[in-house]
Amino acid sequence: MLGLAHLDRPFDYLVDTKFDADAQPGVRVRVRFAGRLVDGFLLERRERSEHQGKLSWLDRVVSPERVLTAELAELCRSVADRYAGTMPDVLRLAIPPRHARVEKEAANCNVPRPIEAPPQDGWAAYDAGRDFIEATVDGGHPHAAWQALPGEDIAARLAELAAEVAAAGRGVVIVVPDQRDLDRVEAACAELLGDYCVTLAAGLGPTARYRRWLSVLRGQARVVIGTRSAIFAPVVDVGLIVVFDDGDDSLNEPRSPYPHPREVGVLRAHAAGAALMVGGHSRTAEAQALVESGWAFNITAPRAAIRAAMPQIDGLSDEDRRVAGDPLARSARIPDLAFDAARRALAADLPVLFSVPRRGYLPSVACDRCRTHARCRACNGPILMNDRGDLACRWCARPESRFICPVCAGTRVRALMIGDRRTAEELGRAFRNTPVVTSSGDKIVNEIPAGSRVVIATPGAAPRAPDGYGAAIFLDTWAQLDREDLRAAEEAVRAWMAVATLVRPRSEGGRVVIVAEATKAPVQALIRWDPVGFAAREVSQRLELGFPPAVTMASIDGPPDAVANFLELLELPPEAEALGPVPLPAGVRRPAGLAESGPADRMLLRTPRSAGRELAQALRAAQALRNARHDDTAGIRVQVDPPTIG
Repeated sequence: MLGLAHLDRPFDYLVDTKFDADAQPGVRVRVRFAGRLVDGFLLERRERSEHQGKLSWLDRVVSPERVLTAELAELCRSVADRYAGTMPDVLRLAIPPRHARVEKEAANCNVPRPIEAPPQDGWAAYDAGRDFIEATVDGGHPHAAWQALPGEDIAARLAELAAEVAAAGRGVVIVVPDQRDLDRVEAACAELLGDYCVTLAAGLGPTARYRRWLSVLRGQARVVIGTRSAIFAPVVDVGLIVVFDDGDDSLNEPRSPYPHPREVGVLRAHAAGAALMVGGHSRTAEAQALVESGWAFNITAPRAAIRAAMPQIDGLSDEDRRVAGDPLARSARIPDLAFDAARRALAADLPVLFSVPRRGYLPSVACDRCRTHARCRACNGPILMNDRGDLACRWCARPESRFICPVCAGTRVRALMIGDRRTAEELGRAFRNTPVVTSSGDKIVNEIPAGSRVVIATPGAAPRAPDGYGAAIFLDTWAQLDREDLRAAEEAVRAWMAVATLVRPRSEGGRVVIVAEATKAPVQALIRWDPVGFAAREVSQRLELGFPPAVTMASIDGPPDAVANFLELLELPPEAEALGPVPLPAGVRRPAGLAESGPADRMLLRTPRSAGRELAQALRAAQALRNARHDDTAGIRVQVDPPTIG
């Protein structure tokens, strides 16, 4: 396959009679192109070609397995058009590499036990929950945004939903953010679905993954659970697509054309006539926009059920006498209000969770004299300090043996943020004789045993407790809220709710303390447990300011000269507006092929949603022209609706 924009179109070849039986639409083939052999897929067979020149012959059929179904081909083309990419790039995401030995294995002839539709008592707690299931089972295609209750058993609900749809003879695709979520949903589905269910994830290894992918293609498995690329799984007669926790950054595809599973799910549900559910404990602005447009409806629980399931949640408020009586409540990292909640939980022999934004010891430092952030001299990344007192870059790991502030020439640093390991040291001294557990980065703890213990975890790494946490305390919340990013508040609310749902209900003594001003809108969303209202507020603000999802936005990243040259090739739609260029925001991954120390710019382009397709077409045309001129060495990256705008 040729991943060049100016060659992103079908090409005609002659088929020899010896390949006639195997050369069917969807098979892998090898053809000669520009003097060299390349791999591709056969899209269709025709009696005649409209090409006026001489046609070459198909070199060979690599495999008679029809891996590119008509539905998958249409979806990949739609995704490429939506994200200004090429179809070969999308096909690399959608179809795993071939393993000939796996293809030759005999299909599993064992007939799985019949699927019995399970009781749906769990979904009865949600308004419109049963309506969604019944419409899907009856062959309809409803679209919904599911707001899970605090403490909800997500894996059980998704397994029940998948089993009922599969029992009706329809296929199901469930996409979750990471392996921990995948393991929990797989365990729940295995009890109800047995061999009808398979998981797809990169961690399986290429051989096992291709074997399972083929079982889906051949119709042996009706339900697929997986991470990002599982959204393309070739399920036969797909009737339901579920994307859970669509705000998790693990779902951001790092490979071109950077499609998000939620948007792919929308395209696939529309084209295949399938039901779509986007769910989570919180809600993204994109999911809320689907509801407000009328394309999807809400699946939520009544307020009484939400209040009964949620823990008691406190922020820092002048109206709270516990805060007013503590003169250090707003300046202390852990105020008495938080210590009191932790002590009560530990006294009841329950674990306490402290959530910190960053892992490490001191993950961010600044000049002690002028407070300027310490930056790496090689790549401009943030400098951290480890527990031995050594300084190094958090991005490129270059050691900083002799720090000199570029602003005031100071040589000493101070902590801007405290990581999980330093926090563990402090809490270990505060709660003596209590076990301390840390979970972050590549050392994630999945579950802790029952009993009192102090757990320090970063967002997304909190272990589960058998009976729930007695208390959870959110520290250094300013680091999440003060980020210069459009999605900072949304991501903070998502991270907080993901932790708070692990805490026992208020009726069982569960408490959450968030060390932040209770009057702030994101904090109020947590205290009231109102993610839908907060998402609606985000959509309203972005509509007023002209940011996604109210508009379609594209980013062009790369060296300043290359970005300027690309813009000269670009013919924007009349409604489009250019913003920039500006330096590439800190924390945004640099385009492939661009040196870490080199300058990089970002140009933003935005149009109304109605003109989004025209913008994508214009970007594809510019890339095609650039590739045709062989101007492809500058490290340009084009993204439609990038996850980070800055």
